[in-house]
This record gives sequence, structure tokens and C-alpha cells, in this order.
Amino acid sequence: MTRLNLVLFLVLIACALGVVTSQHKARKLFVELQKEQERAKQLDVEWGQLQLEQSTWAMHSRIEKLASRELRMTVPPPSRIQVVGAGREAQGARAP
Repeated sequence: MTRLNLVLFLVLIACALGVVTSQHKARKLFVELQKEQERAKQLDVEWGQLQLEQSTWAMHSRIEKLASRELRMTVPPPSRIQVVGAGREAQGARAP
């Protein structure tokens, strides 16, 4: 009987150590999950800021201002503007 009690006691200790170890791992993983979720939120905020910055840099008025100021580009007079059709519309106009 003493032998059985000793074996059961050792099994109990092993199970208790297994529970403690698994809880510790679960807590570590949960903390890591929270850190990664916070990082994802930060990346979402950064993504939004980058989209806003991109839309600011690509504004038509800004591009037009840079073209005229830095590249000295101007809008040509209407007599120099020629409209060119694209695709089937241009081909259809030539068909008999």
C-alpha cells in the first residue's frame, strides 16, 4: 500500500508541475499576444498617416505648383492643344 501511495504521490507531483508549466506558458503567450495586438494597432495608425501623407503629396494643386515653379512648365495655348482619341473610337472614325 505504501508503494502505491508513493507512486500516486509522484504522479500527483508530476501533474502539478505540468499544470504550473502550462499556465506559465499560457501567460507568456497571452502577454506576447497583447504586445502583438498593440503593435498591429500602431501599424494601423501609421498606415493611416502614410495614406494621408500620400494624398497630400499627390494633390493636383501641389503638383501644378511644383511644375510651374520648379520645372517652369506652363499650360500651352488652346491653339497648341490637340485631342487624340483612344482605342476603338479613333479607329471607328477612320472606317468607311
